[in-house]
Amino acid sequence: MGVNFQVVVDCADPHRLAAFWSAALGWDIEHHDDFIKQLLASGQLPEDKAIEVDGRLVFKTAAAIRDPEASMSGRNQPLRGRMLFQTVPETKSTKNRVHLDLYFETEDRDAEIERLTGLGARRLWEGKQGPVHTWVTMADPEGNEFCVS
Repeated sequence: MGVNFQVVVDCADPHRLAAFWSAALGWDIEHHDDFIKQLLASGQLPEDKAIEVDGRLVFKTAAAIRDPEASMSGRNQPLRGRMLFQTVPETKSTKNRVHLDLYFETEDRDAEIERLTGLGARRLWEGKQGPVHTWVTMADPEGNEFCVS
C-alpha cells in the first residue's frame, strides 16, 4: 500500500503561488467557496479569515492545487498529487532543503523554461551530472528553487 502525501510550501502569498504552480504543472486550484460560506454562516470561521480572489471566497492564509487526474479519498482528499501553500510570517532566507524536479513530456526544455519564466519564474543556473544529465535551476515567484530537466 502506498502512502498519500502533499507537499507544503511556506510562503507570503499562497494564492499567487497556487496560481503559478497550477499553471506550471497543469493542475487545478482547489475551490472551497461553498464550504467557506457554510463556515462563515455558522460562525465557525471569522470573516477576516476569508478573502475574495478571482471572484471566489478563499481561505486567507492557504491555497491548494491538485493533480486533476487524482482520485479522491473518502475524506475528500486527493490520493496523489497535492500541494498546499500556507502563509508564514518569515521570509525565505536560504536555499531550499527540499525542491521539485520537473520532467516535461515535451522534448523542448527551453520552451518550457521560457513558459515558466513568462509565468513569473526566474532562471538561476544550469547544472550537469555526468556526460548526459543536465538541468536548469529556477525560482518560483517567491524564490523557492526547482529544477527543470
